[in-house]
Amino acid sequence: MSTVNKEEVRQIVEAIGGKENIDSATHCVTRLRFVLHDDSKIDKKKLESIDLVKGSFANSGQYQVVIGQGLVDKVYKVLAEETGIQEVSKNDVKNAATKKMNPLQRAIKLLADIFIPILPAIVTAGLLLGLNNVLTAPGLFSDDPLVVMFPQWADLAEVIIVIASAAFAFLPALIGWSAVKRFGGNPLMGIVLGLVLVHPALLSAYDYPTALEENRVPTWSLLGLNVESIGYQGQVLPVLFAAYLYALIEKFLNKRVHDSIKLLIVAPVSLLVTGFAAFMVIGPITFTVGTTITDGVIWIFNNFGWLGGLIYGGFYAVLVITGMHHTFLPVDLQLITDQGGTFLWPILALSNIAQGSAAFGIFALTYLLKKKDDKLRGLASSSGISAWLGITEPALFGVNLRYRFPFICALIGSAIGGVLLGSNFVLANSIGVGGVPGIISIQSSFWTLFAIGMAIVIVVPFVLTLFYGLLIKKGNLDD
Repeated sequence: MSTVNKEEVRQIVEAIGGKENIDSATHCVTRLRFVLHDDSKIDKKKLESIDLVKGSFANSGQYQVVIGQGLVDKVYKVLAEETGIQEVSKNDVKNAATKKMNPLQRAIKLLADIFIPILPAIVTAGLLLGLNNVLTAPGLFSDDPLVVMFPQWADLAEVIIVIASAAFAFLPALIGWSAVKRFGGNPLMGIVLGLVLVHPALLSAYDYPTALEENRVPTWSLLGLNVESIGYQGQVLPVLFAAYLYALIEKFLNKRVHDSIKLLIVAPVSLLVTGFAAFMVIGPITFTVGTTITDGVIWIFNNFGWLGGLIYGGFYAVLVITGMHHTFLPVDLQLITDQGGTFLWPILALSNIAQGSAAFGIFALTYLLKKKDDKLRGLASSSGISAWLGITEPALFGVNLRYRFPFICALIGSAIGGVLLGSNFVLANSIGVGGVPGIISIQSSFWTLFAIGMAIVIVVPFVLTLFYGLLIKKGNLDD
């Protein structure tokens, strides 16, 4: 069982500017997470020379120190003893970090706080859709799909698709729950609000284009206005803005309504006002905005797919550094519901793999250059595996950005892979499954293309990292 050297923990505290520089601290599965008063006091070189530390990076107002699974719990306990800091939750640390952010960073964090909690449902849906693909897609094992070859499996596939599609059929309810919770309202009423927007009595958003062409869109007469009686299935923006309004009204009423009648007043009034506002104003405006955004992204990939793939593949890891990658989650979800799949997520998955391959390149270089650095080897290999499984931060911040050239090599590899995928409009059924396992979420007709893309981002960053490290850097990795 690993033990913690208290002196090394003291050295960590000194390297981040001393205990007086710590605003708050917590830990996750592998990392210590600090909010510091002054990030300029960090001695990164000293910090990463400590044996306990496997890497460090700043992200979203926090400074994170990679320790390792299991050991980080013991390190945090010693840290608390040495500094006298009180253990706080990750949410408390995030709230403290928010104070250090500019308005753009806060907006990005807001989107992340809303969409990350619902990812497990979306990932599960994507995995089950992948299983359904195996059963129903023709050409995988023979000309006929498995449900035709084995008719007894047809009902099994039908049940799987019902289960898998539920998260997307009721997506506004998931977003409503998470958004109202984030905005400070009752999350249960967020679910109700989302369900209101997809009520079966409304014209489905999926049928709206056809109904509009045939001039048969149902309407209501509300306060002298003709309002279209349509639902917002698969839409992201309507429920986001409606959730914000609901939470504002609920909090306003909660402060002013007596406790004895809150149950009769707060939720009913909040939901009623928000519901009318959603159908009369919020829904029509945001539906148009969301459709325009997705149409624009689709137009770029339809007409300049190679360019879209090049840009998104080449710069996605840069977006991760800034945290701006979270802004694409709503776009992915909108594409899935509007187009039946997203062409952005497959490129993201290749970017994950590319960063891992570059980290493996550094791992190989330590042997070729006979660098006896067990810490670097351990970090490069473990973070490479993590990136191949879809978690790139350890490889990105702990290895590739540290030496810079592996990061560039990874960008080149993912840009090439992005060109391949973008040119061929490769689609994923769902989001959340990144790295090598991401192939599960890819539509079956694109599996071969995605596999070729994976080969590119496995080989190109690895080879370029070796080539640059040996021939250009001539083994001087830190220069």
